Amino acid sequence: MLRPVENHSLPRTAAFFDLDKTVIAKSSTLTFSKSFYQGGLINRRAVLRTAYAQFVFLTGGADHDQMERMREYLSALCRGWNVQQVKEIVAETLHDLIDPIIYDEAASLIEGHHAAGRDVVIVSTSGAEVVEPIGQLLGADRVVATRMVVGDDGCFTGEVEYYAYGPTKAEAIRELAESEGYDLARCYAYSDSMTDLPMLESVGHPHAVNPDRALRREALAREWPVLDFHRPVRLKQRLSAPPRPALVAAAAIGAAAATAGLVWYASRRRTPAV
Repeated sequence: MLRPVENHSLPRTAAFFDLDKTVIAKSSTLTFSKSFYQGGLINRRAVLRTAYAQFVFLTGGADHDQMERMREYLSALCRGWNVQQVKEIVAETLHDLIDPIIYDEAASLIEGHHAAGRDVVIVSTSGAEVVEPIGQLLGADRVVATRMVVGDDGCFTGEVEYYAYGPTKAEAIRELAESEGYDLARCYAYSDSMTDLPMLESVGHPHAVNPDRALRREALAREWPVLDFHRPVRLKQRLSAPPRPALVAAAAIGAAAATAGLVWYASRRRTPAV
């Protein structure tokens, strides 16, 4: 697809997308639990627990305390995993697991933003080992994701290095805007969760996508567009442009903490710290 020549006299712009329940219909990291089981990384009990977590995530019923307990559990669970093995498992099963659950409406937005000359940035709480390949599949220009400490033996230590969650996402967007020259007043953002309110507030064109109850109320009160996505579609049937390598923004941004391949977040109401 031919893209219009961008007017370089104007500041650059970008569209920032949350991933889970915004671009894809499920939790990206929990979707790989069966593959991790088949690869010998987790046992059957862990598969059942992550299946329950996926159910809670999809129904939007997890509160902050439940989410934090699950985050701690998953962080401990992946301690000792070989990073290269995780990457290989994700690469081998990516198309089978993720391709069918990409929202057609989200794919249209990505296509439209690229056609308008905007960068597309995936900003996800999920781990980089999962988000980076998905970003590449989607043709994202950059990725901000949670990162976990890797030991000298090439395995996860169970400690977090950068946690892309809540206000941290907004901080990452502001730092990206400074380094890349984005005019945030002309940028777009999309998310389903009230926890991403700081991210939505950081741009001039925020959108609530499949919002949880709290975010829907907030969006209606602020007269933000509310989008409901319902049609998952295989990406290769939808995007005409070939995927481009995703650039990982989190490494340049630096910061706090996260679990790698198994961090998840649930929709909940929380007062944002700006």
